Amino acid sequence: MKQLVLGIPKGSLQDATIDLFRKSGWRISLSSRNYFPEINDPEIKCSICRAQEMSRYVENGTFDAGLTGKDWIMENDSDVVVVADLIYSKVSQRPARWVLAVPYDSAIRDVKDLHGKKIATELVNFTRRYFADAGVDVKVEFSWGATEAKVISGLCDAIVEVTETGTTMRANGLRIVKELMQSNTQLIAHRASWEDPWKKEKIEQIALLLQAALRAEDLVGLKMNVPESKINDVIQLLPSLTSPTTAHLYQTDWLSVEVVVSKHVVRELVPQLLKRGAEGIIEYSLNKVI
Repeated sequence: MKQLVLGIPKGSLQDATIDLFRKSGWRISLSSRNYFPEINDPEIKCSICRAQEMSRYVENGTFDAGLTGKDWIMENDSDVVVVADLIYSKVSQRPARWVLAVPYDSAIRDVKDLHGKKIATELVNFTRRYFADAGVDVKVEFSWGATEAKVISGLCDAIVEVTETGTTMRANGLRIVKELMQSNTQLIAHRASWEDPWKKEKIEQIALLLQAALRAEDLVGLKMNVPESKINDVIQLLPSLTSPTTAHLYQTDWLSVEVVVSKHVVRELVPQLLKRGAEGIIEYSLNKVI
């Protein structure tokens, strides 16, 4: 039997990735001492790997495909096929930002102000290339952790660090000088694997269902009954992917109406639907939207 070797990111992305696969139809079972998780698909063999190293193993063919951040692909300068952007993280469904930050009272206001200064970061290669392209001579040192504390304590002049909202940086007395890159999770493939018809189709199946599960995250289904005399008033309120689905209830002048909407509008939408004559409104979650 043919098998696709798939890399699952270890670390901060691990739980969110396994949960996304669950929503997509794959159950991945992982124990703390097992680097080869079980998956309910005989055509896939899973392996656990740090996100920082994933693109290297995909590039050299150890894995046919894997999930990792765009930032680490760029850091490693890996030659891989980017199959799909998957915008999720351990805390949210929005891209992460790699930013240049300094203490709030620092005199540094621009990238050029860092000429001759020291920068600490985990994203060493990307940062060196960024400042080289900007024509600014800086010293970039690898940070083993607690990067924010290093700039506060004066061990470096600035840091390049990842953030989503910037809240933690502000709380630690740091000021963002510039956003250097936005990053999100990507499904990547080994170039030779992508040329293999069977493997390419399997990778595309994974991409399709993962994207469908992410698309469903912000959507819900609404189902309701509406008198035929009030259907136009109700329909005017309903956003939809296409058009609402309607069907006559048996031997009545009522219709069943079903629609997919953003979960963020439901709180305001439901009271308005009731005012316009809708009854028996049911809200339900969605697993995948394709």
